[in-house]
Amino acid sequence: MKKLFCLALSLMLLGALSGCRDLIFSSGPADEKPVIYLYPEEETEVTVRLDYQGALTCTYPALSEEGTWTVTAAPDGTLTGGDGREYYCLFWEGTSHWDYDFSEGFCVKGEDTAAFLEEALAELGLTEREANECIVYWLPRMEQNPYNLIAFQGEAYTDRAPLTVTPAPDSVLRVFMAWQALEEPVELPEQELPAFQRQGFTLVEWGGAEITK
Repeated sequence: MKKLFCLALSLMLLGALSGCRDLIFSSGPADEKPVIYLYPEEETEVTVRLDYQGALTCTYPALSEEGTWTVTAAPDGTLTGGDGREYYCLFWEGTSHWDYDFSEGFCVKGEDTAAFLEEALAELGLTEREANECIVYWLPRMEQNPYNLIAFQGEAYTDRAPLTVTPAPDSVLRVFMAWQALEEPVELPEQELPAFQRQGFTLVEWGGAEITK
């Protein structure tokens, strides 16, 4: 009888802990698939430190205990870790309680999302390859929605996920798209997208967050 009681109590505790895990990871939007590309002018050892104001859920390659990646970067963007393994980017994801800025943005029909992203990402400065990788990640979740509310984040993102890079890049582009599926269109001021000029050692990043009710 005591064994049955202990077993039941254990199952109840496991269920409670599972509920806590669900609460922790669903309490804020996920900052998904920020990927970082490094393009030095010559082969260079680069250290990238991420100070994320949230809970990291995945990094690849794994961050060090100090919260850094150290890789040898080639001009074509190939990254080589200390173990000799090659990567094309640095990847991380996390959850947060951030408020994103939707004071300006775009309301786009779901069926027009691919064309919109092609144009917007090119205007922001992503190469076709970088934009393609961004689009194929997000499009399956966006194109079937009646409408998508989209706003590219500036300091609302970069201030909460600062990067410290050694040696420092000559140019940095960090594209982060917050978006929400809508049943009906909304009106909002159209966001002006700044142009970007790649010069010297360049760091490029893209990522996003789906905002759900």
